[in-house]
Amino acid sequence: MAPHAGGLTAERPAAPAVRTTGLVRSFGDRDVLRELDLTVGQGEFIALLGRSGSGKSTLLRAVARLDHGVAGSGELSVPERVSLSFQDSRLLPWLRVLDNVVLGVRRKEAGERGRKALAEVGLAGRERSWPHELSGGEQQRAALARALVREPQLLLADEPFGALDALTRMRMHALLRELYERHRPAVLLVTHDVDEAVELADRVLVLEDGRIAVDLAVGLPTPRSRRDPRFQEYRDTLLAALGVRQADASADPVHPGVHPAPPTSRPEQPEQPEERTHHDPQD
Repeated sequence: MAPHAGGLTAERPAAPAVRTTGLVRSFGDRDVLRELDLTVGQGEFIALLGRSGSGKSTLLRAVARLDHGVAGSGELSVPERVSLSFQDSRLLPWLRVLDNVVLGVRRKEAGERGRKALAEVGLAGRERSWPHELSGGEQQRAALARALVREPQLLLADEPFGALDALTRMRMHALLRELYERHRPAVLLVTHDVDEAVELADRVLVLEDGRIAVDLAVGLPTPRSRRDPRFQEYRDTLLAALGVRQADASADPVHPGVHPAPPTSRPEQPEQPEERTHHDPQD
């Protein structure tokens, strides 16, 4: 580090966890990502919103280096340790829960790390269970444990709670934020849920026409209440950016740009009306 006046040293800013410049992805004659630039700081939690088909999941796959069709003359820089989480927990049905969590981890330390990760997500004692013996929420907890056991520098999450019921989804939001505060990886969360984005993220990005159209810093302390008037202001700003009228937002408050799912038989929670969510197809 270069010397600084007064005998002090000037610290260089940490390199971002993710940096992309000029990212391009086309399918046939349709450009889904158009010279897209993205920077995610180390330890930063970013949520990515956009209409269905806007390219959110395509961007996530590009950052994960799972899409070899990505082009462009710019930069794609990601850290060495990256974990992914999807709407489907993707637990292998022929492996017990602990074996799923530590799959790919070095044998010497796998068991201890796996049991610790399961305990962190509230699944202590379920190490020998089979995936089909877990509820949907428990399967997502196991998937989070599998991501954590690798001590990721970057967590990429594609609608990880989209298939869960409203109450389980609320609990998973709290768990994810708690784990994030404890481990501080950089997080890029793809979601259709505006409330989820404002509740969890430090910054919310809106993807439109293959580029980032909105970059909104969320200046609210955590944990956040959806009843907070400032929360509503952020929500309204993002809904407006997504082209959702207030009347539409009242009908389908958390999934702009998509059709609401048909009602289910699950009773509503009248004392917490703002927490209701709907299930949407993946991007």
